[in-house]
Amino acid sequence: MKYIIILADGCSDYPIEKLCGRTPLMAANIPNIDALCARSRCGLLKTVPDDMPPGSEIANMAVLGYNVHEVYQGRGVLEAASMGVDLRDDDLAMRCNLICIDDAGRIKNHSAGHISTEESHELVNFLNDNLSDEDCLFYPGVSYRHLFVVKKGSDQVECTPPHDVPGKKYRDVMVKSKNPEGDATATMLNDLIMKSRTLLSSHPVNKKRLAAGKDAANAVWFWSPGYRPNMKTFKELYGKTGAVISAVDLIYGIGAYAGFKPVKVPGSTGLFDTNYEGKARAALDALKEVDLVYLHIEASDEAGHEGDADLKVQTLEYLDQRVVKTIVEETLTMNEAVSIAILPDHPTPCELRTHTHDPVPFMIFHPDVQPDDVKEYNEESVKQGYFGLLKGDGFVKTLLMR
Repeated sequence: MKYIIILADGCSDYPIEKLCGRTPLMAANIPNIDALCARSRCGLLKTVPDDMPPGSEIANMAVLGYNVHEVYQGRGVLEAASMGVDLRDDDLAMRCNLICIDDAGRIKNHSAGHISTEESHELVNFLNDNLSDEDCLFYPGVSYRHLFVVKKGSDQVECTPPHDVPGKKYRDVMVKSKNPEGDATATMLNDLIMKSRTLLSSHPVNKKRLAAGKDAANAVWFWSPGYRPNMKTFKELYGKTGAVISAVDLIYGIGAYAGFKPVKVPGSTGLFDTNYEGKARAALDALKEVDLVYLHIEASDEAGHEGDADLKVQTLEYLDQRVVKTIVEETLTMNEAVSIAILPDHPTPCELRTHTHDPVPFMIFHPDVQPDDVKEYNEESVKQGYFGLLKGDGFVKTLLMR
């Protein structure tokens, strides 16, 4: 048996008045997903424990069956692994966003208007020239997503993810120390945020963006700090080899620790304009070499963060027509049976523009398993599914029939 997990990041939502009281999953025209649902068994999955933040790093590790209380060390260390940054045991790695702060001092968005990778690299290199030293360094990533590493930094700091606080005064949500041990690190990070405001506001890249009517990348923002985690590979845990396909370093970082083969697809943007067809083809090709493919599609999550319900519906319809249709049709012709699962990692409700702890809807298609009575895939319909509510490693063990 082979396995494909199609991870539609943040696709679950709350009912939206603009969509006549429906969620984007309910409003979208997704005939291929619904047809597969009618041949599957469904349920809800609690991906993020209530005592942990509902971040993608925690949720995706949970989907893959990891005990997140044991292995979670923040988002930065996962992205470091993806970028090939070798961390020492006392290196504190954290995510560093380029963000947009408006004239009133509020966080306008977490992505600097989805700045291009080329533009952001120029800005991050500029920050390194002016702010880094032998104890701290910026590493350029993709679009607005970057990495910052502090030698012997303290993880006793409280950092707010910028996508959790759109519209908030940035000074109210800056880094705070949890105890005296974290004071020096918190002071350093806040000092860098303020210095970045001065440096970036006058940079030519931002002047061009403003002239073009785009948001400026006028500050850095640090969050999700941690140290190098101790994770077993997926094969050690579940006896299966794997590959991962995504557009973001975080997911490749999880894959690196899980021992998955990274598959990069040209044109993968993490947005609604990503290369859906290329990702579907890459997943099918990878399935010939490994047991399980983790196909991560970011677009619906970004639409949720933007609060754009219409765009979220569009991303789901693209997923249906340009990914799921191809995978379902072609796996039917393979010599070896293929099990297909579809789910998000967490909800990203358009109303809130951030992640929540709510359980997510999932479906699992096994060729030889009798389906349940659920005919459409959405947040409400799956509550009548065979699996009920699963937690912890329940999803991956169910998928692998362990």
